[in-house]
Amino acid sequence: MAKNNSPESSTINTIGKGTSITGDIKSNGDFRIDGQLNGSINSEGKIVVGTSGVVEGEIVCRNADISGTVKANIKVSELLSLKATSEITGDIIANKLAIEPGAKFSGTCNMETPNKPQLKHPPADGTLKEKEKVFG
Repeated sequence: MAKNNSPESSTINTIGKGTSITGDIKSNGDFRIDGQLNGSINSEGKIVVGTSGVVEGEIVCRNADISGTVKANIKVSELLSLKATSEITGDIIANKLAIEPGAKFSGTCNMETPNKPQLKHPPADGTLKEKEKVFG
């Protein structure tokens, strides 16, 4: 019998339409919100906020698809997708961002790539050290 080494990310948790939860959530698996969450959610998997979903608190996850309302800061380590029906109020930090026409977003966005070296700006006087010169 083969050993299953996959992480628990196959677990899908749901807050159904008409359900309201107050508090912070931490999950190893994926999470779908069609009801209301007043609190933060932290997942190592994917978070989906459906068209009837409302989140008022911080979202931290690997991937996210937002179709509903989020009044919070969002931090996504891979891909954040804002669907046409989404309404976001808060700051976004994401590696990749996809925004469909019609999505509403109010806040700042910072796109980060993990472990990507930052480019150095040349000194104001125009001099560069030999090691800093890109072209000879």
